[in-house]
Amino acid sequence: MGKYHFYYDESEHSRKINLNTVNADNYYDNFIAAIVGWKVENEKSVFEKYVAFEEKYADRKSKGELKSQTLRQNQFENGFASMNKDNVCFLADLLSIFDGDTSIYFAVISKIEYIVAQIFDGYENSFLFDMDAMKYSIIKAILTYRPKEIIEGVFENTGELVTALKEFFQDRIRRNKANISLKQRETEAFEEVLMILQDIHEANTIEWDYSIAFWGFNEYLTERAIDGFTLTIDKEGESSNTLNAAKQVGFNMVMEVDSKDSIGIRMADMLAGVLAKLLKALHNALMYNSSDEQLQKKLLGKRWFLLNEEQFGLYKRLYSIICELNNAWYKAFSGKYSDDLITFVALLNYMNHFSTAEEIRKHNIEMQGEYFNAYACECLEDYFSRMRNKLPIDPLPQNTRDYFFNRKGAKVFLDAHRQPLLKFNNGTCECKVLSVGISKEGIPLATIEVSEKAYCYRLPDDLSEWAMTVVGMANMGTNLFPSEVVFTEYEGKFYADIL
Repeated sequence: MGKYHFYYDESEHSRKINLNTVNADNYYDNFIAAIVGWKVENEKSVFEKYVAFEEKYADRKSKGELKSQTLRQNQFENGFASMNKDNVCFLADLLSIFDGDTSIYFAVISKIEYIVAQIFDGYENSFLFDMDAMKYSIIKAILTYRPKEIIEGVFENTGELVTALKEFFQDRIRRNKANISLKQRETEAFEEVLMILQDIHEANTIEWDYSIAFWGFNEYLTERAIDGFTLTIDKEGESSNTLNAAKQVGFNMVMEVDSKDSIGIRMADMLAGVLAKLLKALHNALMYNSSDEQLQKKLLGKRWFLLNEEQFGLYKRLYSIICELNNAWYKAFSGKYSDDLITFVALLNYMNHFSTAEEIRKHNIEMQGEYFNAYACECLEDYFSRMRNKLPIDPLPQNTRDYFFNRKGAKVFLDAHRQPLLKFNNGTCECKVLSVGISKEGIPLATIEVSEKAYCYRLPDDLSEWAMTVVGMANMGTNLFPSEVVFTEYEGKFYADIL
């Protein structure tokens, strides 16, 4: 694969995360980083297109530079439906530059999650307690309800934080009884938090960890089998925190350049700014504004869906860039709490399934917020279910082979249907199982030792639930393998017993 040039910039960055930061009027919980790049031989044509774009909108430049601040947050209040004709044209021209020659990576990282992770440092998943789910529930509760006493406890590190957390969750459980059908799942999650909430470690005012965004980018490069590349970062003064963080992650060919002297950085700035503003607008539109709203569903307003064809076209183009262009698993990177990112991608998918803006209006415009809410909830439910099950879903490095070797040395086909099916002799099969997994198609697989060699077999579909259970237990701290296992077929059903 050829050599690449990549360029990095960020938005919604808080160098210090403390109480004053969080209470600021313009605070947004997510930090957004964007990296754009291309093969070296394509860079000249990409730059020519972007320079032409900058010249077309030269009147928008500030201090000689066209920055994402030319699009203000209030212009995204109802998504692209809020945009006037001039801004729609500007954004359409910008998005048209990102085509098949452009590689894109972006990260959406919750600042509150970073703090909570520090506070609960050292608390790991176990068979009894799912600390990932507990942290997720605490983060979501803080961001949804913004309880003053907990936010102060988190950022001022008061000794009453544990008590404040318990009192808050107990209070929410009591309040949720007023709408049991809507708040049942939330109540169950809060009850689990109360059961396992323990003493927390003290945490001082925390400096942002600049390396977070580069963790996912490192995986992105591995997935796409990109070895030769340079990374250019916007120069940020004398500290060079971002540059040093990139080097700590293992990037050697990295440098700082002033954005005025780098077309690539200016492109990354534009992309990060647009993503940040749309994410922030979506978050604000779905945020509870009063205690009276907290027991009701929060829906996107009708105005989000009152789009003309040009505004609707922006969603189509952004969908192509985010969901289709040089697609990869690690193209988007987030932490455990990624509700805003999931909702954002859900919005793009929802808009994309329409052909025209007129079609949206004809499909009961008054109910569009309700329809989107149902779809977004399905996406969030799917994510939470996968997080609780903790199934291995990492992608494989891109290569030309149709198989790979797993950690036990067994050959595994990319198409799991090609795995040999486990054979039964008179209704039973007793064997030494080295590991169990689930394919991307949901097929249960077992790596089995035969004559001191490892082989991967496809298990009967009846054993899917069993496979998910043991995989989840392994990721929660209880690994049951290697073990002798007896697989049995009885009256058309399959069973597994670990000896």
